Amino acid sequence: MTDLVTLAELGGPLAVIGGAAYARHAYPAVYWSTVGLPLSVARLLASYSSTMDACGLTVEPSRWRALAVRATTRREVRPVPPRRGIIRPTSTGLRMRLRLVPGQEPADVAASAERLRHAWGVHAVHVRDVKPGVVELWLVGFDVLQQVRMPRRSDSRPLQVPVALREDATAFVRDYRTVPHELVLGATLSGKSMYLRNLVTRLAAQPVVLVGIDCKRGVELAPFASRLSALATDPDQAAELLPVLVKEMEDRYDLIKTRQGIAPGTAEELITSDIWGLPEDERPAPLVLFIDEVAELFMVATRKEEERRDEMVTQLIRLAQLGRAAGIYLEVCGQRFGAELGKGATMLRAQLTGRVCHRVNDEASAKMALGDIAPEAVQASCAIAPELPGLAVVGDTSGGWSRIRTPYLSLAEAAATCRATAHLAPDVPALNPFRPYVPPLPDVAPGSMPTARPVTE
Repeated sequence: MTDLVTLAELGGPLAVIGGAAYARHAYPAVYWSTVGLPLSVARLLASYSSTMDACGLTVEPSRWRALAVRATTRREVRPVPPRRGIIRPTSTGLRMRLRLVPGQEPADVAASAERLRHAWGVHAVHVRDVKPGVVELWLVGFDVLQQVRMPRRSDSRPLQVPVALREDATAFVRDYRTVPHELVLGATLSGKSMYLRNLVTRLAAQPVVLVGIDCKRGVELAPFASRLSALATDPDQAAELLPVLVKEMEDRYDLIKTRQGIAPGTAEELITSDIWGLPEDERPAPLVLFIDEVAELFMVATRKEEERRDEMVTQLIRLAQLGRAAGIYLEVCGQRFGAELGKGATMLRAQLTGRVCHRVNDEASAKMALGDIAPEAVQASCAIAPELPGLAVVGDTSGGWSRIRTPYLSLAEAAATCRATAHLAPDVPALNPFRPYVPPLPDVAPGSMPTARPVTE
């Protein structure tokens, strides 16, 4: 009888522990808000000074402070840690500002981020420079990239669209005004298509001209045909479309020169202004060119195809070099993109400022994407597991990089969004011959519509 009472008494605590362990695995956000957040705050408050001392982030107090401590408390004078600000909890972690002591810099705190993570029991610690002498610690309570939930406050702006989630729980915003061209690499089933799908649907809600080149017979971009102003589904069509885009770019330069009074014979390379300096009623709509499987444009089998390839590569390089000022931006996707593709590949890659590298099959592919701008990010991209599609490493020419993951978006939802925003597509007469055919939706009989099941089922 006594054993039964003991088991009954232990049953409640064991159930609570088991429930917490299950919530931590299945619902990490709920676990963090109920259990992880109070525990981490308690660890931080209890061990702040000792942790800072162990991390080497304390300094000897000033002479006047040491004298004041000895005179008032008669206790041992201890090293001074950075002054801590108010702890601000969030749905994914904590935020806290530190005022650095004299002689410290943000790099000192960033070097101890891994130690702080273990000391305070959080998933990651990120350091951001706020202003001289002040840094902000972003403590992430759990792995936010396991189950991607985009922040609620991630409103899109013209040519600025949130497409993924960073590892610090902030949105990764694709800003074409800052990073005009981008290279997206990834092996099969790495999530490259999902990234492209999110990007297209986000831009579809803006008055932006969307143009696609998909040499896989259009299987990736054809579902978005209702929102695309032009679509090429094989290298022959791409060879016809690219000269039209180059001509559109030249016409926009002529418009800029006419408006600013520049001589018509001035070379495009000498023009430093762009379409954003034009009045709104005269400004042409920005244009984003999506290229899926760019290697298909480089592969040739005959001499005639080689000449066509050289012409297309030259036109792509011209668009990459001169397109930004004309409001033309490139989004180049592929599995590999290096010198082995042929003449002009390396030169084109050098013009692509932004880099997104999903899981790749070899280290050489990762170096193609990130080796020339962020060498330390190459190993991070090689460590992406196949069980996490959509996970990628993003970098730019500033040398900074971070991990991101794209949220899941079904093809049906993306296609429906493009159909609903088809009226937002700007009219570009030069692209009308390349506008894809959109078949009408089949009529659905009222009796064939699926009925929703009760919630209890």
